[in-house]
Amino acid sequence: MAGQQMKPVAGLLLVLNFCMYAIILGIGGWGVNRAINHGFIIGPGLSLPAHFSPIYFPMGNAATGFFILFSLIAGVVGIASLISGINHLLIWDADSLPAAASSATIAWSLTLLAMGFASKEIELSNSNARLQTMEAFIIILSATQLFYIAAIHGASTRRRG
Repeated sequence: MAGQQMKPVAGLLLVLNFCMYAIILGIGGWGVNRAINHGFIIGPGLSLPAHFSPIYFPMGNAATGFFILFSLIAGVVGIASLISGINHLLIWDADSLPAAASSATIAWSLTLLAMGFASKEIELSNSNARLQTMEAFIIILSATQLFYIAAIHGASTRRRG
């Protein structure tokens, strides 16, 4: 019965993580679109500069490109892990736990990787308000995703039939 008490907590964290991953994907999509539209353009017959980076973003700092790309990857994997999370929430036994826990752990590890780039971006400063919002959401998501993993692990019970 103790496992059923954690089910609403896991459901709330699932919805919260979905909303935050969707916001990260929206802001990250804006960043990639802006980089494509206003990125580095070189004319025909000219050579690339010596310190050219293929991950060039016209806003932010040197960590912006890596931060946005890894945030997008973490967001897509996070949204995909919610599918097995919803399945586990509906079934709520030990048989559905491995898929939900493993996909949530992969999403959490990618979110931690993006959080590392977010902290580097904060350290270098010079980012706009949208990127600061994305940094905050990544940092918050690294905690809420961990709480979600703990909630589903601590609550599953095996049905015997």
